[in-house]
Amino acid sequence: MADKHILHMLSPLPQVSPFDVNMALDAGYDAVLPYSRIEASDVQGLVQDAIFSRPPKLAIRTGIFIGGRDAIAALDMLAAAKAAMVPPFIVSCFADPAGSFTTAAAMVAKAVQQLKAAHGRTLSGLRVAVFGATGVVGFASAVIAALEGARVTMVGHTGVERVAKSADEIGRRFGVTVAAADGASDAAKEAVLAGADVVFCAGRAGTQILSRAQVAAAPHMLVVCDVNAVPPLGVERLGVQDDGVVLSGPTRGIGALAIGHIKYQTEFGLFRRMIEAQKPVSFDFRDAYAFATDLVG
Repeated sequence: MADKHILHMLSPLPQVSPFDVNMALDAGYDAVLPYSRIEASDVQGLVQDAIFSRPPKLAIRTGIFIGGRDAIAALDMLAAAKAAMVPPFIVSCFADPAGSFTTAAAMVAKAVQQLKAAHGRTLSGLRVAVFGATGVVGFASAVIAALEGARVTMVGHTGVERVAKSADEIGRRFGVTVAAADGASDAAKEAVLAGADVVFCAGRAGTQILSRAQVAAAPHMLVVCDVNAVPPLGVERLGVQDDGVVLSGPTRGIGALAIGHIKYQTEFGLFRRMIEAQKPVSFDFRDAYAFATDLVG
């Protein structure tokens, strides 16, 4: 049948993510086609092969998904895909490398939900520290928080050099100022925590970033979030199912599965929007955040 919903998944990695394949099929795509080891220079040819194979009235039933594990590469590939369109041959696009854009969106949305419920605050004007900031989730959550008016610091676990480069890239691409700080030692972490209202822990799986004592000693911390569901967890004593649990004083904690529940619904929901759209759409982490915000209310 010529009206099937077809999704082409592009990834610079040796394989596409089985998680994303399952999500897309469960959301309603009839066919999901993987393309691995794809570079930005390959995107135009692949996209134009896809768009010209169907008449313009069926273009809405074709989608392009950008995966991988690099936020900047995914954004560049998304831009290349959009630039490859030749009106009226235009299809929908969605970038979510390593599920990071939807995960970051869910984490920030859950933090804002808890800020409002427990403290009557939003992110605007608050000081946000992002640990694990060189990863894709950390990068995207830093951008989202900065765009929401927070004063963001990206914290590097191996020093400040790598996160400083990421902070500069965020400034160039998104026009927001993001600071960089060293988090290579306990003393360095504690110095960051001394000036943080909200903390995002987006480090690698199975790595503890903050101890219970460090959280308790943070004088201004209102909310701390952790996306690591593999023991040891990123924040000591913050369970994966915790959703607004009191950790110490005013500090509320949000665990990985509480965030993951919203992440799952966000990725699934954006796939559904691509399928149901009457005109072509394009999604990145900003659209994921808007969707996640609607979910949490």
